[in-house]
Amino acid sequence: MTITDFLVHRDDISKSTLQERPFPELGDGDVLLEVERFGLSANNITYAVLGDAMGYWEFFPAPDGSGSVPVWGHASVVESNSDRIKVGSRYFGYLPLSTHVVVKPTHVTEGGFVDGVAHRAELPAVYQRYMIVDEQSVPGGPEEDQLSLWRPLFTTSFGVADFVGANDAFGAQTAVLTSASSKTALASAFCLRQAASTLELVGLTSRGNVEFCEQTGYYDRVVSYDEIDEIGDSKVLVLDFAGNDSTLGAIEDFAGENLLRTVIVGVTHWQDRESSMTEMPAGRELFFLPTWVEKRRADWGSSEFFERSERAWESFAPSVNDWLRIEEHTGVEAIDAAYQSVLSGDARPEVGHILQFS
Repeated sequence: MTITDFLVHRDDISKSTLQERPFPELGDGDVLLEVERFGLSANNITYAVLGDAMGYWEFFPAPDGSGSVPVWGHASVVESNSDRIKVGSRYFGYLPLSTHVVVKPTHVTEGGFVDGVAHRAELPAVYQRYMIVDEQSVPGGPEEDQLSLWRPLFTTSFGVADFVGANDAFGAQTAVLTSASSKTALASAFCLRQAASTLELVGLTSRGNVEFCEQTGYYDRVVSYDEIDEIGDSKVLVLDFAGNDSTLGAIEDFAGENLLRTVIVGVTHWQDRESSMTEMPAGRELFFLPTWVEKRRADWGSSEFFERSERAWESFAPSVNDWLRIEEHTGVEAIDAAYQSVLSGDARPEVGHILQFS
């Protein structure tokens, strides 16, 4: 028996390779998970683009020069050296693009566990929690697929909206969301309705995706990248999910003093980014969810942020049924094809990719 890892080159994430390695010998308290199904979206591309800058490559170590793109999905226990984790139980959480992964469960409760493996000890806690799956849940069913596809990026969207609302939208009247057809932007627009209800929400997208974004109903207006002057002359906050420096430059030139703040959330247009993610140009800042979660834990207590996020998710989830179509991909060649499609920006916004190795 071997483990298959789907790896990318850290200096060129468009290049991928497969690694085969033997099953490891489990230590005391270790648990071997078999990865079942997982979601893939532009959110995962952001993990890869920011792998070095934000430490995403550190979660699942790979050989020098390679990286394992983190994904969210479901996994089952196939071997356990923990007396509190049963073989056959299933969990949802942060996983490598691999057939299997070893975790060391700590803080085990009826609801799940925290991975206590040594190399993850100093990494953000928001990625360390694994939630147990109800025995009645249908593996590969629509509810599980929606969870894999949406739940992790929705937490980012909720956090962005909460950040904007907590700061009174920085005095802006209009929020411009770039890469408006991306799932994180769509969910952010939905959450902004509750967190900053007086903001006009303008989606900025390619001409071919304008109609799609309008049909979702999440934006007040949708304009294409070649019509930036239609943003208007109100005070503007930019929430950037694209990472395209030329687009941000065009917005800055048009808005001038009306541009109050630019918050970088994602990098769907990673090929068009020139500026560093660690040294932002003046007037731009990076939103990093774990930092905001820690602030809210101090403000509200340890669980309130996620409880509020869960309530927002329950409101949002039914709305995607009007436009989202799930596509399944099985096998390493299909996984690579889906990854390249999402990476290149060719993936259709109405499609949700669910992947499995076999």
